[in-house]
Amino acid sequence: MIGLWLAGGFISLVGALCYTELATRYPQEGGDYIYLGRAYGKPMGFMFAWAGFWMIRPANIGAIAFIFARYAQQALPLDLNGHEFTVWSIAAIILLTLVNISGVQTGKWTQNVLTLAKVLGLLMIIAIGLFSLAPAAASPQAVDRPVQADIYLAMILVLFTYGGWSNIAYVAGEVIDPRRNILRSLVVGITLVTLIYVIVNFTFLHVLGLQGVIDSDSVASDVVRLSFGDTGAWIISLLICITCLGNINGMIFTNARVYYAMGQEHQMYSWLGHWNRKLDSPVRSLTLQAVITLGLIIFIGSDDDAFARLVVFSAPLHWFFFLMTGIALFIFRRRAGAAGEHYRVPFYPWLPLVFCLSTGLILYASLAYAWGQRHPEAWFIVVMLFLGILASRHDPVNKGNSGR
Repeated sequence: MIGLWLAGGFISLVGALCYTELATRYPQEGGDYIYLGRAYGKPMGFMFAWAGFWMIRPANIGAIAFIFARYAQQALPLDLNGHEFTVWSIAAIILLTLVNISGVQTGKWTQNVLTLAKVLGLLMIIAIGLFSLAPAAASPQAVDRPVQADIYLAMILVLFTYGGWSNIAYVAGEVIDPRRNILRSLVVGITLVTLIYVIVNFTFLHVLGLQGVIDSDSVASDVVRLSFGDTGAWIISLLICITCLGNINGMIFTNARVYYAMGQEHQMYSWLGHWNRKLDSPVRSLTLQAVITLGLIIFIGSDDDAFARLVVFSAPLHWFFFLMTGIALFIFRRRAGAAGEHYRVPFYPWLPLVFCLSTGLILYASLAYAWGQRHPEAWFIVVMLFLGILASRHDPVNKGNSGR
């Protein structure tokens, strides 16, 4: 289990080195959108934006909203005939969308407060688990499903948890001395995050044992409950709710800016490229983002596996574009006249090859798992991709300078 978290951190670190070269080679806002468009042509960049707009980003927001709902139901139980998770998720998204609609400063202030609470919550769990509780007795492993399928899902979820490090590429044009600072922020950030994830999971195993972790629906609350009873578990549930709200708020804040930027470049999305000067926010982008996310949540329903279904729903698309971005690095290296001074990945081509092979493996795993589950939302992916291909053929010439 700990090895999976270390593997996730290693894959993320190698990917970060690749993205540092891409971001310093093309230091513009847009990230993958720019790299894919330059490497493969405008249609690929458009499909990345389309898939993110309709599927990947709303699914990611919805997945974290379901985690929030699980812990919110523990802290403040509701009885809504089995729809509790759905109601909590919808409430979180609407509330934070309204917060961001009210202005940039309100969204930033909210993010700072929620991030501070997140850090305190993690430190509290680690301190209580490692220093206040005796380790659990060894327990037998219980695996009901094939080990291979479990490892596939585990790696999908682990890498989903690490996800977000590549977002710095979207603001590369605003970073001072990008060659130095992008590399430093990614390497230091991923190293610290990996360390935190490993320690937190070691804490869970130390306190509950492997079987206790397997049997737990809310592992962090169970760890604290052993020391402080139901009151401690309630506090941790509340802190995890705040942590999830911080993640949701950050995604709502940044993703809506991507939609706004798309509206500035594509006539098809031009109505999203509107900034409400009175409220100082991209109201249209925020509103449509919320509507799409709420639609996914309502469609998924209140099943216990709603979180995993939303992650699996977006994972194949997410890892496909990650793989194509990794391959783009090889394309740029082979082209003559590559622009300017930029960071270069060490041990080329081996580290980029490791990243591409890793993302290709996770893409296969996500496709295999999604195919095995036969969830109905897979048809939504097929339909939306087909519509995206049609839309890309009729996409008017961009109005702005996307660098493609």
